[in-house]
Amino acid sequence: MSLPVPSGRRVRRVAVGATLALVAGLALSGCSQLVDTFNGLQGIESTPAPEPTVVRPSASAEPMVFNSQFTYDGSVELRTDVADELELVLNVWAVNPKRTNEWTPSNEKTFGLSVNVYDHRTDEKAVLTEKRRVYISSIQIRSTTTQTSGQMQSPYQFSADPRTLVPVDTLRSDRGLLLNSYQGGLYVPEQSIHQLPADTTGLTLEFALTISVEGTANTDSSFQQQTVYQYLPIAIFAD
Repeated sequence: MSLPVPSGRRVRRVAVGATLALVAGLALSGCSQLVDTFNGLQGIESTPAPEPTVVRPSASAEPMVFNSQFTYDGSVELRTDVADELELVLNVWAVNPKRTNEWTPSNEKTFGLSVNVYDHRTDEKAVLTEKRRVYISSIQIRSTTTQTSGQMQSPYQFSADPRTLVPVDTLRSDRGLLLNSYQGGLYVPEQSIHQLPADTTGLTLEFALTISVEGTANTDSSFQQQTVYQYLPIAIFAD
């Protein structure tokens, strides 16, 4: 005796019911298995998404408790708008040790810095008379430690007239050192942070830059003075 042949409509209903049952069973196993199941039903091979890359000071470095982009990258760029489309840029980088997971309380820690300014209203190669000039007359850096004991100290201090830190032929005036000149602004190749308290886990540098900003290009009467503050956290690892 021949068995009745199910209609095409009934076959489709059975197939859909089986798929839904399979999906319901896999829902408890995680979304990735669910995606693979759907792809398998459609004949598509699943490709796992790449893991995000995280830059670390070293694979063997201990976990960093004190959050610091400088420590992750070995350098940092700090930007400040000092007028409309006029930007001051402070760059700081590790000099010695270059591997920032070797910045410990007992060793010498050396960094370099530069200060530049960019007038985005003009082309970078425009002549100086078309740019709004910015002079820097003072740079001050003070430090604050973060310690497991809860104490705070200021072991590193720096203060200078930028005109004393660069060659004598660098463009300058009574307002200070010209930052947006072809000579490249202020460049300080090395500054050293000496011994820190043994329980130090972080050090925060506070930069205070006194500048004079030209309001209208090539107009001496339009200068206004201001002070720019930037903060730089640095992780310190145990000896």
